[in-house]
Amino acid sequence: MLDKYQIKQNSNGGNLMIRFSGYKVTEEIYNSENSKIFRANRESDNAPVVIKLLNREYPSANELSAFIREYEIMNKVTQEGIIKAYSLEKYNNSLAIIMEDIGAESVAKVLKSFNAGINEKLSLAIQMTNVLIQLHKHNIVHKDVNPSNFIWNINTNQVKIIDFGISAELMRESSQSINLNKLEGTLNYISPEQTGRINRPIDYRTDLYSLGITFYELFTGKLPFHGDDELEIIYSHIAKRPISPIDINPEIPSVLSEIIMKLMAKTAEERYQSAFGLMKDLELCKKLLNEKKIISRFIPGQRDIFERFEIPHKLYGREAEIKMLGKAFERAAYG
Repeated sequence: MLDKYQIKQNSNGGNLMIRFSGYKVTEEIYNSENSKIFRANRESDNAPVVIKLLNREYPSANELSAFIREYEIMNKVTQEGIIKAYSLEKYNNSLAIIMEDIGAESVAKVLKSFNAGINEKLSLAIQMTNVLIQLHKHNIVHKDVNPSNFIWNINTNQVKIIDFGISAELMRESSQSINLNKLEGTLNYISPEQTGRINRPIDYRTDLYSLGITFYELFTGKLPFHGDDELEIIYSHIAKRPISPIDINPEIPSVLSEIIMKLMAKTAEERYQSAFGLMKDLELCKKLLNEKKIISRFIPGQRDIFERFEIPHKLYGREAEIKMLGKAFERAAYG
């Protein structure tokens, strides 16, 4: 008798595939320190599914709790742009999440094999923004927005968001709860407040900053910040202004470049306050492009309204002092 979960091994003892009772596993599509993800077919109806497993034989209570929470968030948000969870199943000493398979690949992977133009990329950006609107309506902050966590079926043009392992169902997460020794999220895409180095809470605008970096990479083919080590990239997120996208790719309309820069503002108050306001500006850009008109300059964020009451954390009337502190921080960062 096979256990419900069993790993097939090659002659050298390396892991090739898993066996899971009730499912025919066809391929491994992701493998990290924390989890493994497989494509499979459900034997009862031959439906395609994706199986996500914790990558530990004996996961801790905290790891199991976080995994259950990930499933609960997926199960709660039954929106078109959110990957659908079918079930949470036990295997051995751990758990597995069974979810839908839409035959998609990550946006990061698709764009490597597909030469998209500005109009196609703008359509994709609108869909990604709409996914965040759906998520934020349920009071959920994703906290790991990046091109690998958006999946795209280029044939059906379906775009969905995945990986809710560190997502939070709250209005605001206290910065004091951030572990400075272990950053949550993907380093190249985290917001300044996610670094834990500034006394700012995490809210929905954190996702918008990460979406801004995602768009920057989408339209320029490059990341805005680079560094020899983790601290240098963290410093860049906190204090360094990136090169404008239009200066890297002149084909980008100037107002679209401004929209991306607004998303990547260091303080949350200077960013878009909602994904809805962002989508309105992106849709206007696309409308003008489709009509073969030059995208006229407009002020990004004019139709942007933060739907929830927030007390600003920005300091007013202390520009000289803030500048002084910024220079001192920069000197200290460079030794």
